[in-house]
Amino acid sequence: MPRPASAPLLLLLAAAAVLLAVAAASPAESSAAASASDFIRRSCRDMQYPSVCVQSLASYGGSPLPRSPRELARAALTISADRARAASAYVGRLCGGAAKGAKQGGRKKAVGPVRDCLENLADSVGHLRDAAQEMGGAGRAGSPVLKWHLSNVKTWCSAALTDENTCLDGLSGRGVDAGTRAAIRGKVVEVAQVTSNALALVNKVGPGY
Repeated sequence: MPRPASAPLLLLLAAAAVLLAVAAASPAESSAAASASDFIRRSCRDMQYPSVCVQSLASYGGSPLPRSPRELARAALTISADRARAASAYVGRLCGGAAKGAKQGGRKKAVGPVRDCLENLADSVGHLRDAAQEMGGAGRAGSPVLKWHLSNVKTWCSAALTDENTCLDGLSGRGVDAGTRAAIRGKVVEVAQVTSNALALVNKVGPGY
């Protein structure tokens, strides 16, 4: 009479069965993901920051996966808005220790360049959110109104990029210690790069999309 299989062996067999079932049940999903990843890589080739483009879009958590220039541009705008919001929160946390000058209520106030940068980033977040929303409701592909929507998207995205660069320019002046300046610049440069890529992807959206 055969001996019954041990508990560890049964667990291993069950786990193997589950893995095989998952692999057999999702070839279409794997193919779709591979196709989307290839589309992202091809679309990012001629960006100013191609590696940043691929890395940021590869981590996009939206559904469905972007498969057209229009969907990819909207995803890039959404990512840019999220990055700008995160950078704004980061700069806000640094504000308490960024000043060399006066104190108020026992706490240091953010000096002009940091405060201005924070305002620039807040404007950038608003512009990018508007751009992403506009891209999502830009009308049917090929419709005359699509050009009008795309023009609005480009205007807002360009304004966001200007805000980010204005922040960086302001940090080059005096009044901010070197460590704080470097930390803020690192975050804002990342935002500016994804925003630049987003604008380039928007410019690739033709009337047929």
